[in-house]
Amino acid sequence: MLLPIFSIVVSLALLAISADKFVDGASSIAYKFGISPLLIGLTIVSFGTSAPEMLIAVMSATSGNSAIAVGNAIGSNIANIALILGAASLFIPIPVASTVLRREIPLLLGVVLFSTALIYDLHLSKTDGIALLVTLVLCLLWLVWQGKSQPDDAIGDEYEDNVDVKADTKNSVLITITALIVLLVSSKTLVWGAVEIARAANVSELMIGLSIIAVGTSLPELAATIASVLRKEFGLAIGSIVGSNMFNALAVLGIVATLAPGDLDIMVRNRDAMVHIALTIALFIFCVGWKKAGGRINRVEGLMFVIAFVAYQSLLYLQEATV
Repeated sequence: MLLPIFSIVVSLALLAISADKFVDGASSIAYKFGISPLLIGLTIVSFGTSAPEMLIAVMSATSGNSAIAVGNAIGSNIANIALILGAASLFIPIPVASTVLRREIPLLLGVVLFSTALIYDLHLSKTDGIALLVTLVLCLLWLVWQGKSQPDDAIGDEYEDNVDVKADTKNSVLITITALIVLLVSSKTLVWGAVEIARAANVSELMIGLSIIAVGTSLPELAATIASVLRKEFGLAIGSIVGSNMFNALAVLGIVATLAPGDLDIMVRNRDAMVHIALTIALFIFCVGWKKAGGRINRVEGLMFVIAFVAYQSLLYLQEATV
């Protein structure tokens, strides 16, 4: 067990570092080509924060361990909302002033409902995968249109503050390529370690994906989100989570369905998908609000999110123990 545990710990650390560097490098390159910071944030940053989950999906699907990828996709989304935004809002209540975000969150809810509808029959087919990936492209086009139609949105300045506009283009390209290679290698070793632990501990691969890997890939985002909240960059804090969740629900599940179509565990539908939907609805209610000024996640609501996350993880272990 020591080698698989070591593999997971090191792989998670490398995934966190390389994903962060990938976002920095790709964002700098995009800025040099004249792409606005708002569009960079809505597309490249969201893609980069989900890069570990997407690569884990590829490695899992191609090695016959799709349950890890499915668990990681849904588990990461649950952790992003309940753990990350919940914990961050305990420090400072998080308001939502961005018009783009207030439109993106309802879109996320629609995406989650759509992806859940496709897995409701407990089977992911290649047709489902294509539908998910096409939907992702349509969502990205919509986000680009939103970014161009709302160039002065409040979140744009926050994204601009986090783009290294002075970075040398050659260095940015080198950093991006190196980060991508590290992402590929570390995602492969992470999947190997997770499979070995699942076999040795006699637990399901789905359970490993929903817990250890999901929480592990979300920890760097937890630190980044808390830092954004403390800097009062509230749009950046929520925007990265919403974008990441959208990519996870569409890209990760789409990759799994396309590369390795197959049946799903019944608990994915009856337990995990229901928690995923409930938390996304709560995020919609808290953040969009019913006033023109927008909503917010206050400390009480943040505490509710954290309690929900602890309860969900406890339920996972209790149900796994009874199997």
